[in-house]
Amino acid sequence: MTLHYHGTPITPTAKILRIAGSNFCVSHARPDQVELAHQIGQSVMLDCGAFSAWKRGYVPDWNAYYTWCDKWLNFPTTWAVIPDVIDAGTQEQDALIREFPHKERGAPVWHMDEPISRFERLTEEWPRVCIGSTAEYRNVLSPEWERRMDEAWTPIAKRSGRTPWVHMLRGGQVRGLRWPFASTDSVNIGQNCHSGRPHNNPEEMKRRIEAANCPARFSGRDHTMELFA
Repeated sequence: MTLHYHGTPITPTAKILRIAGSNFCVSHARPDQVELAHQIGQSVMLDCGAFSAWKRGYVPDWNAYYTWCDKWLNFPTTWAVIPDVIDAGTQEQDALIREFPHKERGAPVWHMDEPISRFERLTEEWPRVCIGSTAEYRNVLSPEWERRMDEAWTPIAKRSGRTPWVHMLRGGQVRGLRWPFASTDSVNIGQNCHSGRPHNNPEEMKRRIEAANCPARFSGRDHTMELFA
């Protein structure tokens, strides 16, 4: 099965209470409902807020993030995204991984414009790895994104052993497709449950999002004919 983490805040509080028992994602950039998520959720993913920092152009306080994580990682089903810097070099990314103090509960991020060899290495060294869509791959499910994702999963599928736990950041729409993600997250409910449309109530949106699972293994895709399209 593929776990899905629903991004918070989901407001007003009555709306998030309607999907109690879900998995929740709480960003350090918007920690409003972190306590409530631990009260009513099955599992909580702590996000470092790198995407928000990148969009808004500020430098996060990583020490504050470490301290924040330290409290909530006392919950055994909570895990944290290790800080990353979007569009930075791999040396800077690896330095942030080394600095993260809660390694037993952290998940490093591989950005899709980085070498695939780094993705392979991270899946070999860490029990859980996140993928982030950046730069030319920012549009999830675009032809460029799909080709790059196939390239990333191909060497993983060829090696022996079980499929590693890979989490797709901002990837709710990839559920049920050919890539074997163990988990995804999205802010779909938080952003769209206020539209007034009857089918956009929290319960119905949760049902739609979680209705499909990803496959157990990546079986590949032949891109040969695309060269002649």
